[in-house]
Amino acid sequence: MAKKRRVDQAEVGRQHIDNEVELVNGSRDNKQKKKNNKKRIFGDEEKIEVKETPTVSIAVPGSIIDNAQSLELATRLAGQIARAATIFRIDEVVIFENRSTSSNDHRVTAADNSDDNESGAAFLIRILRYLETPQYLRKSLFPKHNNLRFVGLLPPLDAPHHLRKHVWESYREGTLVDVGLSKNVVIDKQFEPGTRVTVAMGNNRNLDPDVLHQVVSSSKPREEAGKYWGYRVRYASSTSSVFNDCPFKGGYDHLIGTSEHGTIVNSSDLKIPSFRHLLIAFGGLAGLEECIEEDNKLKGKNAREVFHMYLNTCPRQGSRTIRTEEAIFVSLQYFQEPIHRALQLLGAES
Repeated sequence: MAKKRRVDQAEVGRQHIDNEVELVNGSRDNKQKKKNNKKRIFGDEEKIEVKETPTVSIAVPGSIIDNAQSLELATRLAGQIARAATIFRIDEVVIFENRSTSSNDHRVTAADNSDDNESGAAFLIRILRYLETPQYLRKSLFPKHNNLRFVGLLPPLDAPHHLRKHVWESYREGTLVDVGLSKNVVIDKQFEPGTRVTVAMGNNRNLDPDVLHQVVSSSKPREEAGKYWGYRVRYASSTSSVFNDCPFKGGYDHLIGTSEHGTIVNSSDLKIPSFRHLLIAFGGLAGLEECIEEDNKLKGKNAREVFHMYLNTCPRQGSRTIRTEEAIFVSLQYFQEPIHRALQLLGAES
């Protein structure tokens, strides 16, 4: 058998959490623990060079999990974010650290088990990636973990790439030969076990072993058929890393911050310029202002200097506080039409 090779970024579908290189206590260990560990391909390890289509990203602080009073409530909170990202067709969810970690930090699990004692950011990333993965791939991609105990209580995302076994689509997510159909398929490339890819299935419903199916970029279903194909999840070690470590070529060309201290503009009057990669950032318990203050690379800067727009998306609120998971739903609905107008403008310009 030919030697297996690491797949190029343009060939990879969605990547899942590396189960050997865990995000523990808000940090990422980039060193291999053992030489024989299974390799994983990360969507946030290198610049994305595939054909670019406009993207919308959201940035959420991992510290919002710290306020959850139990593992079940923390899981439900993560599920709300995943649902919002899917409903509003978000392409990338960035989970960032917005404070210094401490040995006294609250954890969503009480056990002193290093495998389970995750930071809020690591916990969010695990749940978000799990929920974005089609159900038929989860068992092979995600080993049992204590922090996944309550995911069965969450409503499914029911995203277009979460296909039923009897449904034939032009594209499917899979690992090696398993694409969730009654039979395995043969693909045109070799990969490490556990690599998730997007497979072009064609329209003739042919699963014969002598038929090779092509592995394509995860952006292909959107480019060719206009289908939303899920979100990717990225970890940022600080607020400034959200912007500086952008995986898209050229970075984010428009940044929007949300805050109760932001400018009030009616959604119908808001004009977002044409963009390639838009980022919408949300704050934690004390808002984006605190996130910026606690970042050494952003100290001394006003929030309005960091973002192109700094907006209050829910003026005249009846509650003194709006939780971040609530603000995400409210804000993404608020931005839906302005984003649509900006994309139409981009289409007219190209």
